[in-house]
Amino acid sequence: MVADILRIWMCSVFFLSGIATFSFPQYTAADVQENINKGKALYNSGEYNKSLIFFDKAREIASAIKNDSLISIIDIRKGHSYLLSGKNEEAIEAYYSALAITEKTGDLDQQVRANSGLVLVLKSMNQLDKAYKIASEILQTIDKTSYSNTKTHVDILTTISDIHIALEYYQEVLSFAEKGISISRSIQYKEGLIDFYIKKGMIFYYEKNYENSFRYLLDAQNILEHNEITNRFFPFININYFLASCYYEQGDYDKAINQLEKTTASLTEEDLIKPLVVQSYLLLANCYGEKRNFEKALFYNNEYLRIHKDFQENRDEIVNTIYEKEAEKLEKKINILKEKNETSEQKKQAITVALILLLLIFIYIVFQYRTKQKKNKKIFDDLMIKVSQLETDKRAKENIEKPKPKDLTIDEEKVTEILKRLDKLEKEEYFLRLDCNQRDVAKKLKTNHTYLSKIVRTYREKSFTDYINDLRIEYAVKRLKNDKKFRSFSIKSIANEIGYKSDYSFAKHFKAKTGLNPSYYIKNLEKQVKACEN
Repeated sequence: MVADILRIWMCSVFFLSGIATFSFPQYTAADVQENINKGKALYNSGEYNKSLIFFDKAREIASAIKNDSLISIIDIRKGHSYLLSGKNEEAIEAYYSALAITEKTGDLDQQVRANSGLVLVLKSMNQLDKAYKIASEILQTIDKTSYSNTKTHVDILTTISDIHIALEYYQEVLSFAEKGISISRSIQYKEGLIDFYIKKGMIFYYEKNYENSFRYLLDAQNILEHNEITNRFFPFININYFLASCYYEQGDYDKAINQLEKTTASLTEEDLIKPLVVQSYLLLANCYGEKRNFEKALFYNNEYLRIHKDFQENRDEIVNTIYEKEAEKLEKKINILKEKNETSEQKKQAITVALILLLLIFIYIVFQYRTKQKKNKKIFDDLMIKVSQLETDKRAKENIEKPKPKDLTIDEEKVTEILKRLDKLEKEEYFLRLDCNQRDVAKKLKTNHTYLSKIVRTYREKSFTDYINDLRIEYAVKRLKNDKKFRSFSIKSIANEIGYKSDYSFAKHFKAKTGLNPSYYIKNLEKQVKACEN
């Protein structure tokens, strides 16, 4: 009896053991890697959503065997797939999940990879301040990782440079470029060399140093033409666009057109949504406009509008300029057509149809122009009211008690002292200097870059860049209203006078702050003065 019971118990044990083995397979790190490899293969072929299926399976197994190191690698991979498939929120979640693990494991390599992905997501979402902060942390860490002086190091410097270009921190970009070029040369990384030569060419173009811009852009072009480069499209487009821009600024429109047509001749329909491709069509329109070839100018302008319907408001001015020139040409055509006395009935009908079409186009252009003029007049009148109230508002604000610091780590007495010095710099109009930047202001206030940024955000409730731009534009608005001589300056001279290196940058910030172009504002101020005199 006892023997029978033992036999039954042993059979039960073996049976249950078999079930356990069948239901709960024993996974290993090799199973995780197998799924990661399958996901990577799909990722490399551009099938990002499919790659996530295998990355999810790999993460499930890695969690089962409690391998944190593999989990962080998988989460970073998932973040990359989400990023490239346009799922920014999911990408951010995956990168933060990886970072939470790397903080526990202390794996700096994976931390750099996760942060690099996070920077790309934030950059694509235009959250440049956050991206800038994380990018700075990466730079402080990377020399302690295995990525130091590798292709990954160069790629990170590239991403960080892009953020600085967007923020207009041009000198920092040149510093990163020198580092990137040095590493790229040492490891024979041609793609890195091309990218940083282009970036230096861009920066010198923005600074109107066309000789140096040509030099670096042509160096990039030479490397691209004489080496096997995997992804040639973006450097090819960038080089052509900025070379053409340099030619355009120097008045060599034929060379600019020739450079841009290298781009348009090699495009597919998918390429038309790329930003610099869109801008290439607009630049072509401007080149032909300058050459007085309005037929081609209108053609390329229409192409530009076709492929970029949701263009920003500041582009309207360029479009209107082309339309105004086209309207002048159309009026001449109408007069020529009227003088012709065609005997053929078919020709008469063709002329009539052409005249009607031209008249309708002209009426439409005039209507659009007048509508915009009315809108701008309303904005101008509102701005005049604001300018009149500006001094009163400023005095009232000075009497309001300053808010207490929320998250500053320096004592209140120190904050008060820094604010006094900042007020003094404002009264001295230090913000009008061309060399006014965050680093120099921090030095003037006897503090550091970080504290200055926090204090400006707390007490001025804006970033340092916005703070300086607002002071400059507010100064420009008031001085242009009150100073007749200042209004007679060119836009470029006004820009330089108030601290901007280019008229483009000044006009952009002026319009963002006031809703008007500087030229329109000045023109209407003059009209107002003449009306008062009469």
